[in-house]
Formats: sequence, structure tokens, C-alpha cells
Amino acid sequence: MSERVEKSEQEWRSLLSDEEYHVLRKKGTERAFTGRYHDEKTPGVYRCRGCGTPLFSSDTKYDSGTGWPSFYDVVEEANVREEIDRKLFMKRTEVLCAACDGHLGHVFPDGPDPTGLRYCINSAALELDPNEGEQES
Repeated sequence: MSERVEKSEQEWRSLLSDEEYHVLRKKGTERAFTGRYHDEKTPGVYRCRGCGTPLFSSDTKYDSGTGWPSFYDVVEEANVREEIDRKLFMKRTEVLCAACDGHLGHVFPDGPDPTGLRYCINSAALELDPNEGEQES
């Protein structure tokens, strides 16, 4: 896992756009098909917009038809953590950055092989690093 990142709310507000702050710090969700990465095909590594931790590789990105960037695996298991989310009268699994606790999205058990997982992630929580075409470990 990347080194732990802690900032004050004021520091987060100055670092992030309003939408990024809403998603990462307030557990918001961007509207489907509006995020900059939902249809992105550029190779690289998707990092946490809040702290730069590598989260997902373009090698595991696929079109789930949901309107959000979807991945079937993470770059490094230690870089993400999961919590049960019982909002909206349903039980879902929330995905967070393990380094800064930023809300990324949710993971569902309806993805493709080889994992069967669908990490449904907000574009506002990500930053694509196109210089990293290889998956980090």
C-alpha cells in the first residue's frame, strides 16, 4: 500500500474540484456517461485523484454499459479497501482508496472473467497516468 495520506478538509477543498471533492470526500456519484473516463481507451494506470495511489490498469478496463469506468481487477489489493454500504435501501460494497480513504465507487459480483468482478468507479476519483502502460505491483 502507498503511504497513508491525511489532509484537513480545507486542504482537500483546495486540491480537488467541487465534483472531485463531492465524490472522493463526501461519497458522491457522478451522473452516468458524464465522467471523462467512462469511454477512455488510452493505455495507462488510473491513480487516485486525491493522493496518486495506483488503483486500476487500463489492461483490466472494459465497457460494462453502465456509464462509469469499469474494471475487473485492481492494480494492487493493498491499495484499495472495501466497506459495506447500506445507503439507498440496498447492500453494496463500497470501494475506497486505502491511502487517503477517498470514495471511488462500488464493486459488484457481475463482472467478466477472470475475476467475475465489476469495479464501477467514478471518473472524478481517478487520474489517468498514460506514461505507465505496464501494470504496477
